Amino acid sequence: MALRDIVLYPDDPLTEKAAPIDTFGPELAKLAEDMLETMDAYDGVGLAGPQVGVSRRILVCREPDAEPRCLVNPEIIARDGKETAEEGCLSLPALYAPVARATKIKVRACDPMGRSLEFEATNLLARIIQHECDHLDGIVFLDRLDVLTRQAKLQEWEEIRQQLSAAAETA
Repeated sequence: MALRDIVLYPDDPLTEKAAPIDTFGPELAKLAEDMLETMDAYDGVGLAGPQVGVSRRILVCREPDAEPRCLVNPEIIARDGKETAEEGCLSLPALYAPVARATKIKVRACDPMGRSLEFEATNLLARIIQHECDHLDGIVFLDRLDVLTRQAKLQEWEEIRQQLSAAAETA
């Protein structure tokens, strides 16, 4: 397994729609393992392909104290309920905002070996999957905010990103 670099917003391919995956097997499973290792190293609960520079429809996620999941070509086929809660993102570190999401979803996907999956997710898992599926469509959580909040958060992000760049230069 190997740690991958996290792509920071708005760098490519974060703002682009990711391509579907049509080749399954050990190479894709290795990518999923790398993504899980990277997610864990950054204390995340979800990570999508574009966040590690891979513009493909793959995501990994794990609720605290649960088994990890890898979803390839995921589709949210049903949504129910609504709840607003604070979200963050590994591609926008140290930035948080309240985002409205469905509380229950039905998901269809494949695993890295191409086996079909279909399941329901609720609460935190539903939120994580919706957030990561957004990444596969070139959407970050800031895009889900009202215009004024989004503008304020983008200004905050510019300051954070400058601090991150300055810290990287001195390291």
